[in-house]
Amino acid sequence: MSRDDYKLYILSCADGSLYTGIACDVPGRMAEHLSGKRGAKFLRGRSPFDLVFQYAVGDRSSAQRMEYRVKRLSKRAKLDLIEGRRELPKFAEDDD
Repeated sequence: MSRDDYKLYILSCADGSLYTGIACDVPGRMAEHLSGKRGAKFLRGRSPFDLVFQYAVGDRSSAQRMEYRVKRLSKRAKLDLIEGRRELPKFAEDDD
């Protein structure tokens, strides 16, 4: 796996909520979420869910910073991002 393989993804859950995460293998990570073994606690009981957004970010550090910024957006802002009416939030390379 290369350092530049991370993707930011957003899942739409059955209850209308949105989940944001990062992974190198998004389909594999979705399978983990569905199995419940290594899935996010937030997604338990919220299936089925659909992949509604995916964006190649780069290395893990950049992906984690982008995930943090997207998770802080309102639901409306996330929906605008999904529908292409909003760009991903920017971050400085030296942010921690």
